[in-house]
Amino acid sequence: MSLRYALLALLTSQPLTGYDVFKHFEHSVGYVWHAPDSQIYPELRRMEKDGLLSGVEEPWGKKGKKKRYHITPEGVEAFRAWMNTTLDYSRERDPIHLKAAYLEWADPDAARAQMRAHIDYHSSRVQQWQEMIAALDDRSNPTLARRLEVAPEEDRAKIAGYKIFTYEGMIDRAKAEIEWARRGLELIDKLES
Repeated sequence: MSLRYALLALLTSQPLTGYDVFKHFEHSVGYVWHAPDSQIYPELRRMEKDGLLSGVEEPWGKKGKKKRYHITPEGVEAFRAWMNTTLDYSRERDPIHLKAAYLEWADPDAARAQMRAHIDYHSSRVQQWQEMIAALDDRSNPTLARRLEVAPEEDRAKIAGYKIFTYEGMIDRAKAEIEWARRGLELIDKLES
């Protein structure tokens, strides 16, 4: 269900075609909720059927048509209700920590390679999210810029501030994973020597 709310969040800034939703999704909401286009397009159609979006067909090319999705008042209401409800946390499904619990079955070099891959992955995410924070902070992020264009002046600081806060939390989590993997490397060296 969170995909639905991620899409509603994106569409609160402006009406978008399905293709534009996918493009903007990858570079904004997609950093906190991943979804491939094979999930996005069917969910847009379900949301339209459920009255959360209205789709308006527009000409595209010489003979084609595309649909531009607008959030409906019911969609705004559903998004606001979700925002004002405390999340139910789901149980963990964490393959790296599952794997780490059984590293005694791995060759030491394979265990080290897994820990290094974990460090590399989270290090690249930290860099990516730091770049996102910079783009949010200087207002060069296109999705944020469009949202701010239509937002009242008094809301603009909190609109950017909450997004920056989100990425700061993701950076903190990634840095904790990096530190955990470094301790894993030390443990592998200690136990396998």
